[in-house]
Amino acid sequence: MATSNTRNMKKIVSYIWPLTKKIQSKINGTLEITWMNGKKVLDSETANYSYGSLQRVLDYGLSKIYFDSKASILLLGMGGGSVIDTLRNRYNHRGHITAIEIDPIIIQLAKDEFYITENKNLKIIAEDAHRFVINCKNTYDLIIMDLFIDLKVPEEFYKIEFWDQLIKLMKPKGNVLFNAGIQLDDDSDLQSLIANYPKEIEFHLHDNVHGTNTLLIGRKK
Repeated sequence: MATSNTRNMKKIVSYIWPLTKKIQSKINGTLEITWMNGKKVLDSETANYSYGSLQRVLDYGLSKIYFDSKASILLLGMGGGSVIDTLRNRYNHRGHITAIEIDPIIIQLAKDEFYITENKNLKIIAEDAHRFVINCKNTYDLIIMDLFIDLKVPEEFYKIEFWDQLIKLMKPKGNVLFNAGIQLDDDSDLQSLIANYPKEIEFHLHDNVHGTNTLLIGRKK
């Protein structure tokens, strides 16, 4: 097929010279799809969004959590879907994933460029993650939060009011993995979260993951 042949040619050429395509998003600004060393990644102008360093950071976080292969998962911030790829192929997850992504451009890129498509075990919802959590009535075994706009996590996702509701969505013994920042100079917001839920959640803070990211991992008691 011509499409498959073109994709294979780009993959081969990418070992010699990176190939980049730019796409404009009203929410995330300029997005870049780049073939590099035989792999395709999704970046903003200053940060990796999917299938690069971010995938390795979230893989590290998942390696610190026990979850069943059929666990129900809520993904807040789907990006290009690299964590879905990791869950399916590295951790053999076969349960249901509900993926929330605010940017319709990124959802389309996930489908067109990375072949992340809805099926019986994956539901993709185009919605603001904060609004979804506030209105959600379901509960989950694992919640993954990857809510960057470029290099920043919006402040609303550190707020106690948001976490009060988020904890209600966690099943007993359920886990949360929060990709909380890049090269954080001040983790006082995270320390406040940890201090606020001593009876509800056992938290562990992981600094400088792969030299860049801070992860907050919690298990409901």
